[in-house]
Amino acid sequence: MEILWVLTALVLLSFVLLPFLRRRRGVIEQVPPGHPDAADPADYGFVRQEELDVRMPGPDQDLLDVLDLVQRTQDHHAASQLLAGTEAEGELRWQRVQAFAGAAALELQQRPGGVSETPGGQWLRVWRAQSPKDAGGAAVHAEFLVQQAWRTSTPGTDEFRIIMEEARVSCGEAALLAPGDPVPYIIELSVARGLSYSRPEFEQLWLKILDRAPAHMGAHLAALHYWCEKWHGSRQLAMEFAQAAAARAPRGSLLAAMPLFAVFEHLPEVNLVRGFYQSEVVTKAVHGALHALHSARPGDPMAAHVRHLLIFFLVRSERWAEAMNQLVHVDGHVGALPWTLSEDPAAEFAVYRALAVAGYEANGGSPATLPH
Repeated sequence: MEILWVLTALVLLSFVLLPFLRRRRGVIEQVPPGHPDAADPADYGFVRQEELDVRMPGPDQDLLDVLDLVQRTQDHHAASQLLAGTEAEGELRWQRVQAFAGAAALELQQRPGGVSETPGGQWLRVWRAQSPKDAGGAAVHAEFLVQQAWRTSTPGTDEFRIIMEEARVSCGEAALLAPGDPVPYIIELSVARGLSYSRPEFEQLWLKILDRAPAHMGAHLAALHYWCEKWHGSRQLAMEFAQAAAARAPRGSLLAAMPLFAVFEHLPEVNLVRGFYQSEVVTKAVHGALHALHSARPGDPMAAHVRHLLIFFLVRSERWAEAMNQLVHVDGHVGALPWTLSEDPAAEFAVYRALAVAGYEANGGSPATLPH
């Protein structure tokens, strides 16, 4: 039995540490960096690892410009204006609220403040103090509290509960300021998970979201966590939720990709079955996600989330060309599952990207054959 575990560990380690691979008699093998046969992602115009943006899943230049301005000047007004001009029911508003809250939380983590130092994220405190009726600022503050709870404390502790209870109050305030906006209720989905809402309580919250934005992909992803086995549901309940969302997805919606996210949430900690990623359940979920992307509305901001998760599954399934086709759409941004679960999202993404490039070349691909 000890030998089995040693072999298993070696196999897993080798998979993680194979960023440079080559083809030799049809077998992919490790080669050292700098070797003339080493696959190089730079040959495909991919962004260097140290330049990958971990803040968001895909490009949003307006958001980037405002984030840079707010963090440089510590003035919140540009953020307020951007959210005020962003459609309330759309996916983009939810993503921008998350990004502003995440930026403030990261600033606070980097500069907690002291006797002679202003704490990071001060612009958000000023925003709330100066504009208490600003719905955008209220939503960002609520999301900030949620992120702080998960970042700085442990679920089940008094500290965690106190922050989450404050977040719940902030969600209610944000909802009152913008009755038709689903975002405050989407934020509360994370509160519901952290504070262990009963199923009737959770379903009542979910109905409020469906009344406002029934096809909101971000909301469905947030709700999926509640139904997962590791929280308050099970593998079956999570899959049923995802499949129901996919079945009622309107034309052009990415909800058809939901089963892939449910599969990801229930991956085994250690997989010893070589064919797992070619199994029927994985293959069917991958095909559903690919079809959803093919049918999606142009410019859908949730497409990047689907593409990032597809890269993970396509690389694991050794579907190299398809993985490369997804990479060309999202390379440069890594603020999405599964990379954000890593302590170093950019490094995790870079490993999978290198594997995709190496596998692509091992099967005859080259920069010239990759469509852009």
